[in-house]
Amino acid sequence: MKILVPVKRVPDPTQKAKIKDGHIDLTGASWIVNTFDEYAVETALRLVENGADGTRQAGAEIIVVSLGPDDAAKEIRTTLAMGADRAIHVVTNDAEIDSLVVVKVLAGIIAAEKPDLVLMGKQAVDGDANQVGQMLAGKLGWAQATFAASIEVAGDKKSLLVGREVDGGVEYKRVPVPSVVTVDLRIVGPKAVKNGVTPESHSYSGEGARLPSLKGIMAAKKKPLAVAKLADYGAEPKPMIKELSVTLPPPRAAGQIVADIPTLVKKLADEAKAL
Repeated sequence: MKILVPVKRVPDPTQKAKIKDGHIDLTGASWIVNTFDEYAVETALRLVENGADGTRQAGAEIIVVSLGPDDAAKEIRTTLAMGADRAIHVVTNDAEIDSLVVVKVLAGIIAAEKPDLVLMGKQAVDGDANQVGQMLAGKLGWAQATFAASIEVAGDKKSLLVGREVDGGVEYKRVPVPSVVTVDLRIVGPKAVKNGVTPESHSYSGEGARLPSLKGIMAAKKKPLAVAKLADYGAEPKPMIKELSVTLPPPRAAGQIVADIPTLVKKLADEAKAL
């Protein structure tokens, strides 16, 4: 199976955001691989390996794609150190792209690479737009399954059974290969990925994506990382959506302590207009 995994570098969400001149100030920000994209890389690895002994299925390949500035190569190398086979870095500035530009680039790469599956995070933790996966599937005319909490490869390798958490429980969708699948956080559960090769008795740690080993970090330095630009895939640095300004929400008013439930209900109804 050939799997394409788009990833994005994002500011570390554990750092406090600062607003300067109406925009988020990223001066001195620490950058990481978007958490959900990291889970997508982990999922791709679990799909093509025998989890019990770490061997890789013959002919399997995982290709990571990322759009970002020159120094985004560091985060791309992180995914290679996790176990991805090669990467494509489309060099651009964040201000030059939006979801539509990203989709155009990915569609061009998919046309050239012809993967069996596009596996990606459900959203980026900086913008939280949750658009690229759905837009990409629409542009390609491929089936899609979003917010995947589990994936099981069919015995004939021609389809995937994807479990999605919904309000009423778990919804299962069978999608053909190729398709676009976006993953949620539960995809890294101990038995969330079944590929027909890893023994049913095997359980992954379930604590998130694997950390790159020293051996993986050294190997990543030698893995292919192709550098490209937007024009190579017929895209232009002309985003349709532009950030005009960013403002913090107003501070919340102080809470109130009420003596009893009837008083609480009255305040919610009369003052907060919540009932």
